[in-house]
Amino acid sequence: MNTNDSIVIIPTYNEKENIEQIIRAVFSLEHRFHILVIDDGSPDGTAQIVQRMIDNEFSDRLFLMQRSGKLGLGTAYIAGFKWALEREYEYVFEMDADFSHNPEDLPRLYEAVSSGQGDVAVGSRYVSGVNVVNWPMGRVLMSYFASKYVRMITGIPVHDTTAGFVCYHRRVLETIDLDAIRFKGYAFQIEMKYSAHFLGFRIQEVSVIFVNRRLGTSKMSGGIFSEALFGVINLRWRALTGKIKPRR
Repeated sequence: MNTNDSIVIIPTYNEKENIEQIIRAVFSLEHRFHILVIDDGSPDGTAQIVQRMIDNEFSDRLFLMQRSGKLGLGTAYIAGFKWALEREYEYVFEMDADFSHNPEDLPRLYEAVSSGQGDVAVGSRYVSGVNVVNWPMGRVLMSYFASKYVRMITGIPVHDTTAGFVCYHRRVLETIDLDAIRFKGYAFQIEMKYSAHFLGFRIQEVSVIFVNRRLGTSKMSGGIFSEALFGVINLRWRALTGKIKPRR
């Protein structure tokens, strides 16, 4: 049985410039977080860096799942969620490897859920204005209005519906039918939040500052936002026709 209550899931593809630093930043926090890195066959040696850290320093709190190729952000998180549930973690986090999510905000997300303010805590760029640093204006506007659009279509009470900095209580992940989640890209973030809301869980937004990556290459594209925009109507239709329901 796992004796720690929190696991941070970090999907990676070609993050050799960031992965060691982000792991050490999380482990420097007062709260004893564990980390699961899910690497999709990075040719740059990301997984090898993580494995070296496991072997030499962090065998009790750092874990690695290696997959054969780029299988999608959503499938990485689903695999991580199932891994975490099997090991009885209470609080399961999503976080990027590139420091766009500040590790020092992890305790704030943890507090929002562990204190009972919400069943899901979202590190939100838009709950108190627009807190984005070093993004081109076009990308800021695309992201901001995409979230507004999602909120309008679905009715979900979340300002930052595409946020990828999230803490889930395990009961949320136990209730959502993870095998029924359809989206593989960044629209996965919308589907998870909408499913949690539709099934009656409370979502608490925590204001954070999102900083564009300094090292490595962004995985974002216009196609990712297109998936989110055009998939939302289908998501709403599935809810109205009773296809979003608790796992049996």
